[in-house]
Amino acid sequence: MHENDDDEVDALAKPDELLALHTTSAELFSLLRKWFAVGPTVQLDLAHIDSATTELGDPQMIAAVAMRKLQALHLIATPGVLTATDVVVAIINDLNRALMQGPSMYLELKAQSTDWDDEFANLEALSDDAPTSVEATDPEIERFMELHGSLHDALIAVVEASHGEIRYFA
Repeated sequence: MHENDDDEVDALAKPDELLALHTTSAELFSLLRKWFAVGPTVQLDLAHIDSATTELGDPQMIAAVAMRKLQALHLIATPGVLTATDVVVAIINDLNRALMQGPSMYLELKAQSTDWDDEFANLEALSDDAPTSVEATDPEIERFMELHGSLHDALIAVVEASHGEIRYFA
């Protein structure tokens, strides 16, 4: 870390890719809330070391923890908020696994909660935005994946801007 003679932090300018995560994190946060019906508060079981065993396999809890990390990412992507290379790397690393699993967990939950008899009965009334082939992708999932990719872009930009060193960014 570089400090000048006045004990002020010698901060680099945040790369545009990191600043863009301010908006990206908010959009991902909203998608996870919608997909997994995460309420405004989540209770963590800290009774003993093994308490989290069940919680950590629950898609809603995985989404909730990822949403908390997105809140932190939103803050550090805010212009003027001081952060450091290692903080950005750690938060994006923590988020990566949950975000990689997000679409498949969402589709699995959606499939489990679907009344398939009702869906088959309503096949005649498909909307215009329904997929026309089995290869068609869900636009919401495509958007999610695009947003997830932008986290990687920001990570690379931060590491490159800091030349692989731990540096401050403002």
